[in-house]
Amino acid sequence: MIVTVALLLVSAVVIYLACEFFVNGVEWVGHRFGVSRTAVGTVLAAFGTALPESVVTLVAVVFGKTDAQKDIGVGAALGGPLALSTLAYAVVGGIFLLDRARARGNIAQEFSTTRLARDQAWFLVVFVFKVGLGLVAFAWKPWLGWLFLAAYGLYVWRELRSEGHAADEVGEEWREALKLRPHAEHPATAWAVLQTGAALVVIFFASQLFVHQLETVGPWLGLSPQLVALLLSPIATELPEILNAVIWVRQGKTSLALGNISGAMMIQATVPSALGLFFTAWLLSPALLWGAAITMVAIVAMLGLLHRNALTARRLLAMAGLYAVFALGVALRWH
Repeated sequence: MIVTVALLLVSAVVIYLACEFFVNGVEWVGHRFGVSRTAVGTVLAAFGTALPESVVTLVAVVFGKTDAQKDIGVGAALGGPLALSTLAYAVVGGIFLLDRARARGNIAQEFSTTRLARDQAWFLVVFVFKVGLGLVAFAWKPWLGWLFLAAYGLYVWRELRSEGHAADEVGEEWREALKLRPHAEHPATAWAVLQTGAALVVIFFASQLFVHQLETVGPWLGLSPQLVALLLSPIATELPEILNAVIWVRQGKTSLALGNISGAMMIQATVPSALGLFFTAWLLSPALLWGAAITMVAIVAMLGLLHRNALTARRLLAMAGLYAVFALGVALRWH
């Protein structure tokens, strides 16, 4: 167990350091390809950091030989949005509270609440639809997986076409020098792509190591593989998004931090869901429905705060309480 804990800590540190290189590189990639600042977070960064959990779902539902293995993939597809809508937002609130100059202010002053509210509403519609499909069985259900892929394609198209909100855009002086070329004022695009890609590779393998250690910890805690996939694995696979948010909030780039979270949520609501529909019966267990209900409560609460322009650090931090409610429900009912 000492070795497992040590590997957990080491992999977490490696993921954080790799995320430092990733967020720096992806900003330059977005700049070189003319992508708006907000779209850098919602599309480029979100797509990159969502790869680990998408791979978890792909491997489980395509190559899983038993129903239990396929259930792990379905659990990962539902657990990702749960972790992002509660823990990831709570971490952003916690980072704000650590900064005395920003702790008491209204977070909404640092980004476009209209844009984030629109993204969250879009996610909620897709998420409710996919949960509804998990309650019924019919022959042509797998074909609906293409609708989820189309929904994500439409989301990406809309984000890339958007020029961004003025409050979300930061000037050239906010972009740090590319870490691989610290003395180059205008590094070549190839260097930015290389740094971003290499960081993603490190994040992927370090995340896999982190997940495997959690799978070892699960039985020690008395958790079944399905509960590990629902409770612990999403925390590990969403760690890159969470750490990206930490880095960007510390740098004063709140729109990128929140955009990365909301963009990753859109991927989780569509791509893994499509895979689940293609390769499984997509019938959700009571535990998964409980997690889905908590996710929807979190998004409705976020939408309420955004529409009332009442988003503060403490209220964001309180989102972690919803994950605690979820974990408590699982422990009391299904442990």
